Amino acid sequence: MTDISVRFAPSPTGRLHVGNARGALLNWLFARKNGGSFLLRLDDTDTARSNEEFARGIEADLRWLGLDWDRFARQSDRFPLYAEATEKLKASGRLYPCYETSEELQLRRKIQLSQKKPPVYDRAALKLTAEDRVKLEGEGRQPHWRFRLNHGTTAWDDIIHGHVEIDMASLSDPVLVRSDGYPLYTLSSVVDDGDLKISHVIRGEDHLTNTAAQIQLFEALGYAVPTFGHFSLLLDADGGGLSKRLGSLSLSDLREQGVEPMALNSLLARLGSADPVEALTELQTLIAGFDLARFSRAAARLDPHDLDLLNAKLLHATDFAAVRERLPHGATEAFWLAIRGNIGRLSEAADWWAVVSTDLAPVIEDPAVLAAAVEALPPEPWDATTWKAVTQAVTAKTGAKGKALFHPLRLALTGRDKGPEMAALLPLIGRDRAVKRLTGK
Repeated sequence: MTDISVRFAPSPTGRLHVGNARGALLNWLFARKNGGSFLLRLDDTDTARSNEEFARGIEADLRWLGLDWDRFARQSDRFPLYAEATEKLKASGRLYPCYETSEELQLRRKIQLSQKKPPVYDRAALKLTAEDRVKLEGEGRQPHWRFRLNHGTTAWDDIIHGHVEIDMASLSDPVLVRSDGYPLYTLSSVVDDGDLKISHVIRGEDHLTNTAAQIQLFEALGYAVPTFGHFSLLLDADGGGLSKRLGSLSLSDLREQGVEPMALNSLLARLGSADPVEALTELQTLIAGFDLARFSRAAARLDPHDLDLLNAKLLHATDFAAVRERLPHGATEAFWLAIRGNIGRLSEAADWWAVVSTDLAPVIEDPAVLAAAVEALPPEPWDATTWKAVTQAVTAKTGAKGKALFHPLRLALTGRDKGPEMAALLPLIGRDRAVKRLTGK
């Protein structure tokens, strides 16, 4: 196998969202599993919409996910290469000038559709004489440039879709250069992939048809054709198109909402594959089991509820050392082990730290039960057996059992009617606070 090299190529015109993250993650996992290289390429040729703040945000989002890169490139630094490729294609006769306006092209498409014909560019510009072109340019028209496709069949073996064949006569010759000389994505992407020796292009299936034209462009420019893999697009939980809210949900939004990066990685790495989605705490585990060939052509469904469940499961299995720096000041391992099974977001740990370490307004539901509990409190130090000893003593004195016993005690001691095991919380609360809360003072 040739050296493996893949790329993630976002445009710095906005923040990364879940769809972007999936593409980045699958490419990164493929590279790491195969001992290859991962390139971060910023497709920033749209100077009007690209900005440095978005570029920095993309890098921050990838680091948050734990995805590092081995190489880095910006398309804005590579315009001379695109110009060179343009001249090469012109010289070979594969790039030809066209003078139609967008309105004229739209009218032609409408006519073709009304005649039940596919809306494919009719190559009228190839019939123009040199005199025709001079006349059009004299009228102020500047040409855009189309890549002349070789008709016939273009085929490739896709890692996910298997053998794919495209009838090239069904496609319009793609525009590679605008009338202002600006290179478009099809050209710049192929030049970069070829020049930077990208071995595998792994991207969404919405690019499947584009790939046929790009294969011909790779060949016309003398580049090695990469291996392609097109993964399915994300659908919402009901099987429809990804909702506007979820589709635009940025990684920065998820981070602010307290989503753990490995919860998102765990979900996105397995969606659409034959492997079960599991709450994994390490990227290395995802790498070990990753196989792009196990991905299906069927669309993948993303349910926000699944992300919430994974986030909770992940926290329930996370060691204290992994979260120590993100917990409230003074929080101990005993505290973390006591509360981690009852939280869905790490931010909730602060609420439970307040429960065990600050003064709370008492909630008195059954004074007799609480008074009996005060009498039963032993001297400290306390451990996990203290709660059982206290509740047994209260039952012996008052006869309270079940909910009548536990609910008023939990409510008074924590201010909440549910939460972590009281056997673990009571030693953290301590005797002085427990007495204050049980007596209402």
